[in-house]
Amino acid sequence: MITIKVVNQSSHPLPEYATDHSAGLDLRANINLPIVLKPLERTLVPTGLFIELPQGHEAQIRPRSGLAFKNGITVLNSPGTIDADYRGEIKVLLVNLSNENFTINDGERVAQMVIARHETIEWYSVAELHETKRGDGGFGSTGKK
Repeated sequence: MITIKVVNQSSHPLPEYATDHSAGLDLRANINLPIVLKPLERTLVPTGLFIELPQGHEAQIRPRSGLAFKNGITVLNSPGTIDADYRGEIKVLLVNLSNENFTINDGERVAQMVIARHETIEWYSVAELHETKRGDGGFGSTGKK
């Protein structure tokens, strides 16, 4: 377990895991007035949260499956990445992929945040790569089975 510094300028409790085995913490909208998201419209939803991640970690912002399935609401750049050196407010980029307006209310759970380790790489330039059975096949080239 790691400890993350957080400034909570919202009127809501800190994000929590919904169950003991949840990977993501629920993020809540921190807004003064409801936001009506029209079909195919996108918006940034503030959370009132500011975090300081340790180097080598990122926060991934992901859709909530219930909002996606029931209402067609998803995170547009999923997963969104918050880098360890970012100190601004966490905002969630939502899009409405349904045919109906969707209203976002203050305190509503709009996304989930997963904290993950990542590697930093150094490039090693070569003239060619090792051959594999798959080769350059992509985009469904391995079949449906």
